[in-house]
Amino acid sequence: MRRRDLMALLGGAAITSPLTARAAVPVIGFLNGGSPGPFAPFAAAFHHGLSETGYVDGQNVTIEYRWAEGHFDRLPALAADLVGRKVDLIASLGGFPAVAAAKGATSTIPVVFETGVDPVAAGLVVSLARPGGNLTGVSIMHGGLMPKRLELLSELVPQARVIALLTNPNNEFAKTWIGVMQEAASAKGMQLHILKAGTEGEIDAAFASLVQRQAGALLISADVFFNSRREQLVALAARHAIPMMSEVREAVVVGGLISYGPSNTGIFRQLGIYAGKILNGAKPADLPVEQPTKFELVINLKTAKALGLVVPQSLLVRADEVIE
Repeated sequence: MRRRDLMALLGGAAITSPLTARAAVPVIGFLNGGSPGPFAPFAAAFHHGLSETGYVDGQNVTIEYRWAEGHFDRLPALAADLVGRKVDLIASLGGFPAVAAAKGATSTIPVVFETGVDPVAAGLVVSLARPGGNLTGVSIMHGGLMPKRLELLSELVPQARVIALLTNPNNEFAKTWIGVMQEAASAKGMQLHILKAGTEGEIDAAFASLVQRQAGALLISADVFFNSRREQLVALAARHAIPMMSEVREAVVVGGLISYGPSNTGIFRQLGIYAGKILNGAKPADLPVEQPTKFELVINLKTAKALGLVVPQSLLVRADEVIE
């Protein structure tokens, strides 16, 4: 080969190799049923987990975000869009509707999920230990936690014999959780009123109904939409002087009364680690679906005082975090 031809060939390689490198950067499709603002701390935890496996967004991985803003009916189209863009992995981190949309959109692209339902019963995986397909992630099993939340709320507000449960009618597991809570309330000799809200305006209406029914406390169902509206829920609870139990610590941080559930930052960090492992060659079928082992009880003493509540010492000593 003549020297001139060799130099031309090397020059061409020098020009095209950066393009090839850029094309090789993996792309993660981030699918969520909620909104970016309220989800920011959880997205940060996901990024942290990714970084532990060597991936940093904007450097050696690109993340394409798709938010349904509480409109779960948009999720299938958003998932299909990510599949059409040929992403390398979908991080479906917004509850079961987002996971179902991702599963329905692809059987080949790896999917890392977070869901509050039994993923085996829901048909997402074959088993927790050996998922067997293109999906794996973390299952929180909120249905089993809801009676515990009722117990803690009744311990904090023992005079409340009428409790309201706020559910999202757009969540297909709402009926199941209502049944679980009705049984738990009946066992404690309490009345349970079911309130439904799937939009911002319906949340306002639900609180008006709650006051009319003279409910002594409110329990918020586990739902990505309610998580995204936590500041609205906290403000309404304060306005109507209603003790409110949430699933996420973040609601108590912004003024809510009490929460009980797993550490969401820990969960999303783990999901980031799983995503990184898959990008490094691991198969979802071989990564077991994990379940949280640590649960946090968080109490806001300032909010309790504003509501005229005295937090029992029995709760204070068990609390993982007390906000004053």
